[in-house]
Parts: sequence; C-alpha cells; structure tokens
Amino acid sequence: MSVVTLEKCRENIRKQLDNVVDFWLKYSLDRVHGGFFTCIGKDGKIYDELKYVWLQGRQVWMYCRLYRTMDRFHKPEILEAATVGGAFLRKFARVSSSSGQWKCAFCLTRDGKALKVQRTIFSECFYIMAMDELSRLTGDKDMQLEAEQMMEQLIYWVQVDPSGLGRPQLPGEVPINSLSVPMMLMCLVQQLTEGRGQEVAQKYKELGNWCVEQILQHIQRAGTAILENVSVDGSELPGCQGRLQNPGHALEAGWFLMLYGAQSGDKEIHRTAIRNFVELPYQYGWDKEHGGLFYFLDVDGHCPTQLEWSMKLWWPHCEALIAFLMAYSHTRKPELLEIFSEVYQYTFSHGSSTCLVACTCVSAFWMTCWKTRTEDSDMNDKGIHVRD
Repeated sequence: MSVVTLEKCRENIRKQLDNVVDFWLKYSLDRVHGGFFTCIGKDGKIYDELKYVWLQGRQVWMYCRLYRTMDRFHKPEILEAATVGGAFLRKFARVSSSSGQWKCAFCLTRDGKALKVQRTIFSECFYIMAMDELSRLTGDKDMQLEAEQMMEQLIYWVQVDPSGLGRPQLPGEVPINSLSVPMMLMCLVQQLTEGRGQEVAQKYKELGNWCVEQILQHIQRAGTAILENVSVDGSELPGCQGRLQNPGHALEAGWFLMLYGAQSGDKEIHRTAIRNFVELPYQYGWDKEHGGLFYFLDVDGHCPTQLEWSMKLWWPHCEALIAFLMAYSHTRKPELLEIFSEVYQYTFSHGSSTCLVACTCVSAFWMTCWKTRTEDSDMNDKGIHVRD
C-alpha cells in the first residue's frame, strides 16, 4: 500500500466520520427524557425507543473523546449531547441489587425505567468509560469518583465474589476464564489511568498485570489458536464451549496488549500481541472464499453452536482495522499494512450503511487521534510509516 493510497483511506474515513457524527447529532439525542435513541433507520426514523446502557455509555464516551481531542469536533452541540447523555446514565443506569450492591441495567425504557439486568459486568464497564471520560471534559470530581467506585465493584465481582452479579453457582458449572472479562478490564485500566499521573497508574498496575496474565492463558494448542474460553488454570475446556473462537475479541485484546506493551516497555508482550492476537486471528478468522471476518468459529472445524457464526458483523472488522494499523505502526512489517488494506476494502465495499457508520466512527477515531496531539498532523507524525 502506497503513501497516497493510505492517505486516501484516511481522507475517506475522515469524511465518513463527519457524516456519522452529523447523523447521530441530528437524530439520536432524546431532548425530552435525555439519553440517546440507537435504533434508527437510514432515514433517521426511530423504530425502537428502548435505551441500551452499553450503547448509551459508548456514545457518551465517543462524544467526549471527539470533543476533547479533535479540534473540528470541539462544538457546543457535541458537548451538549455528551452532557445530556451522561446525566441520563447517571440518573437511571444504576439499580440496586438484592445484595445491596449497585448494578447497571442492560436496557432502559425511554424515560429511564430499568427493563432488564444482565448477569455480566459489561453494562458497568461502559458506564465507567462514559463517566470517566465525561469527568475529564467537565472536571466533575464526583463523577470521576463514581467511575472509580464502580471499578472497585467490578474488581470485587471478578476476583473475589461474583454472587453480586445475580448468577447462582450451579453444581455442574465449571469456572471459566472468558477472554471478554480480562480484555474489558484491561480497557478500563487504560481508560482510568490515561493522563492521571503516577499515583493512579500505580493503583491499577497490579490489576493490569493480572489482566495480561489472564489474556495470555487464551493462547492454546502450542500457540496455534486463541480460544475464547479456558479453565481458570489455563487449560483447555472440553466441549463446544472450549472449542469456541471469536476472532474479533482476539483482535481487540491484541491492541489492548499492544498499548500495554508500549506503555510498560515490555517488548515480548508487544511481539506476542501482534503474533498471537493480531496475525493469528486473521489467519483463522478471515473468510478466504468471500472475504470478511467470521463472527464465531470452532477450533476443530465443527459447526459452531452460535447460529450467527458465519455473519460478517461490523465490529470485528473495526477491531481488525485498528489492530493491523497499530501493529504496522510499531513493526513496519509491510504485510500487516497489506492486510489492513484488504480489511479496509472489504469493509467499505460490503458493509451496510448501519454497519459502515459504526465501523467508521470507531476506526476513524483511532486512525486520526492515536499518537497525535492535533487532528491535522501528518500521518507519518503518528508513527504510521508506509512504503512507496
């Protein structure tokens, strides 16, 4: 891929991002009850008013990050949307569990009534991301404290006692290490410590190291596979649960590990991240006949139990764009840039408009903000080097 071609990719994504932000600012914000509508057709019509906490948190985070780091998005309407969305989350997302601990709802009605609570940690994860990023924008120390308190609750659920999640321990259940858990906690560690100083970094250092250890357990079969679920001691699980592969999760974990390696100076972790969590998931996850990344796979070639396994979702392609561009910027290996190009071409030629805008929004953020201080700096100043 040439300098000119890569610059064209960047310019296309930049334009798409502008269109995406304009669309969501126009149609998504609920000016009556607060929060965001997320079930929106291409024509801007809302077809479902339910508000999912994962998406509310993601949208608050994205608006805040765009406003805070990119000059062209430093607009009052983006600040308003972030603030209104954050206030809705803060007021309605948290619900008290039977144990007296705070959980976050999975789904809310339009006016904020809790409709469903999942027995996982992920609504809380996106609540933390939203509150921490919004606190950076507003300077609200109470909001930052709430994010840190929720983080402590997550750590307790994951490392000490999961009963507060409301998921009973059944006699036939085998404890597992699911890649999504340490991966998301690693993401939160990086979110909470970014630019906060040495004291905060030290506070979460042990947790970050634990996340890395847990993620590395998913390298299985002599380094030839990344499995989504392993036992708590790192051994392979029997049955379909143990054979499950999720290429998108592996790629996502890869760029969290790359950031960890870059920040800590651990070159071996960095090499492992690229080799095992970026290149390998592409090798087994890419559809060699039709292109695109499979959603789920079975490591032994059986039909995955998830019926949607062969669907080409937007988010694994987004993770791949980020991962391969980031990996190339560190290694200068031209084959990584070629894979980025392949994923880019597939994504922008096959994605539906809804999938495309979501992919564009996230990947554009990383491509234009990562390792840069101004939105208009040259691509090579970001550590992204291309061959002619």
